[in-house]
Amino acid sequence: MQVGITHGTASCDRLLTPFSDTLCRDDARFVDAVRAASPIIAESADLARRFYAILIGREAVEFEPWLAQALGSAIASFARGLRRDIDAVRAALILPWSTGPVEGKINKLKLIKRSMYGRAGLDLLRARIMA
Repeated sequence: MQVGITHGTASCDRLLTPFSDTLCRDDARFVDAVRAASPIIAESADLARRFYAILIGREAVEFEPWLAQALGSAIASFARGLRRDIDAVRAALILPWSTGPVEGKINKLKLIKRSMYGRAGLDLLRARIMA
């Protein structure tokens, strides 16, 4: 969630995450003040925390009620995006497989390719990846 406000060294998007229970006293007071001043931000932060819990806990049953509530909130555009790819979201919650290892290999390949931009051809790229 991008809020764009900073408080000390922390930005509000970090302060309103699921990990906000570990905040120092001053940051916790600031978060309480922001939540009290803006019910929209408070609701959005609560929905973000619930979504995080659904993903981490793989609670597919909780997703539909969350989606219905999110569609009527300030994060409706995010919820509509999830609804457009609902089959992939359900699969992520239900199935045990992950594309994480593949994504990691793709990221490494792109990093190597960018670092060589314009300097070498496919042979060098292949050699660096295989090394």
